[in-house]
Amino acid sequence: MFGFSCAEWTIPNVLIRIVVSMILGCVIGLDRGLKKRGAGTKTNTIVCLGATLVMLTAQYMEVYFPGKSDLSRMASQVISGVGFLGVGTIIVSGHQVRGLTTAASLWACACVGLAVGIGFLDGGVIITVCVLISLHVLPRLEKYFFRRSKYLSVYVELETNGSISEFLEKLQENQIQVDTMDVIKGKTKKTPCALLLTLRLPTAYKSTYVEQLEEIPGVNSVDII
Repeated sequence: MFGFSCAEWTIPNVLIRIVVSMILGCVIGLDRGLKKRGAGTKTNTIVCLGATLVMLTAQYMEVYFPGKSDLSRMASQVISGVGFLGVGTIIVSGHQVRGLTTAASLWACACVGLAVGIGFLDGGVIITVCVLISLHVLPRLEKYFFRRSKYLSVYVELETNGSISEFLEKLQENQIQVDTMDVIKGKTKKTPCALLLTLRLPTAYKSTYVEQLEEIPGVNSVDII
């Protein structure tokens, strides 16, 4: 695509790497920014540029101070540092975890920056395209298969601990099979007991079965997870 000329240490090649890094970081961050996520265009662009600078600095040291730099070590420090940054975007709220995709895109953005910084522009561009496909195409495929799947993961809050047996009996009456079940504490005192369930439904019409679950005596709320 770009050839191997950008791997040489020249001022034009350095400028090309920086510009390409800025563009790719901006492209990856644009998706997160439009969806109002924690790390948007600015954050991803800065991460990508920072990773690029690390590799440029490492190559600079290798050119002008041979034997005194370690490219792999400097790259690994970037990856571990971005890991701490990604943790800040992950939010655990009750039974839901949000921010994992944003954290993963930050990590991928740093990797793209490292590749571009060392002159591997082909890899950086290809991975950026793959990341965009993952962010835009895969969610649609997930929804397509989810609508046709007979499996359903739900979070159910019960009024009392004794409601569990009655709840399971009602599931059997409706021909709903329990694949996995975890009993946890509810969010409030009014709902001391909650269940995390993976259910196998007779058909793929999930909304109908969610309504059936909500009508079971002792059930306070049902959320699809």
